[in-house]
Amino acid sequence: MSDTDTAKTGDDLAAIRSEFIEKVGLIAQSKGLPRIAGRVFALLVFDGETVSFADLATRLGVSRGSVSSATRLLEDRGMIKRVGKPGQRQDFFRLADDPYESMLAAEAASLERARAEIGATLEQLPDGCAGIWQRVEGYARFYERMVEALGGAEPSDHSSRRQQG
Repeated sequence: MSDTDTAKTGDDLAAIRSEFIEKVGLIAQSKGLPRIAGRVFALLVFDGETVSFADLATRLGVSRGSVSSATRLLEDRGMIKRVGKPGQRQDFFRLADDPYESMLAAEAASLERARAEIGATLEQLPDGCAGIWQRVEGYARFYERMVEALGGAEPSDHSSRRQQG
């Protein structure tokens, strides 16, 4: 491979990396997280190395305050780990040992909370609301199936309280 081929491959990889970081930022934002949190996570996934706090801000072109908030959030969710390096005063960050398991657990818990809230509505419906009950129960089943698909909690049995029409 020639030097120009290597340079082109490096340029291609840099473009792919940049696009990946932005995509994951948008995915995070669509899930209600700050875009910068997704971008920090994506950088750590793609680069696969331990990165200093200052380098995160520089590489992503964002403020240190944004990085601070994002790393705290990601650390609280078990997705990244804060580490120290001998002789260094600043913090460094790397991927947690199994960030994807933490992400699945959080997603399953969120889906279960939604299912429980919808289930609570079913319990409040008075008799004689069969049409409403069927539609809401179908919505609860959707969340139940999502939780099951992620290997989460056992499904509840709303069918024991079928509404009379």
